[in-house]
Amino acid sequence: MTKITGEDRLAGDPGPEEMLARIVRVDHAGEYGAKRIYAGQLAVLERSEHGPIIRHMAEQEEKHLKYFETAIGDRGVRPTALLPLWHAAGFALGAATALLGPRAAMACTVAVEEAIDEHYQAQLQALGDDEAPLKAAIDAFRAEELEHRAIGLEREAELAPGYDVMSHLIKRGSKLAIWLSERI
Repeated sequence: MTKITGEDRLAGDPGPEEMLARIVRVDHAGEYGAKRIYAGQLAVLERSEHGPIIRHMAEQEEKHLKYFETAIGDRGVRPTALLPLWHAAGFALGAATALLGPRAAMACTVAVEEAIDEHYQAQLQALGDDEAPLKAAIDAFRAEELEHRAIGLEREAELAPGYDVMSHLIKRGSKLAIWLSERI
């Protein structure tokens, strides 16, 4: 991705304003989905030894979500129409992986955070200096997402049964959710 400008656009490519709207829209959707994933994990694992660390990650996601809720309002960006789907799908993914055990829940976290890291890196490269506050927020949130990934790995995510398949499917699903949320 290159800096968001009107230059070098092909016919049909979104302009700078639409690209910024897509960034805010998709990041809002992603943080909403992350909140729901952790809610699902907590529904299963809250009383376990993993509850406090999952709550910690959920609280960080809540902070990210609040930032993008404000950004949506301030910038007049419509949220994705898929929020009801992400509401149910996020909770289901979190609960289902937690039901498979703490390692599977952590595998879910690792896979999602790896997809988000790629996504945030691309956004940071695309945004210009005129969007310094947004870039700073995305960069700070990216650091916390990488912290979540590290927590998952420390908690033996890679030892979850079917880790490679589960990780691949969750990453692909996350990337599809990103693509859809930018546009719908």
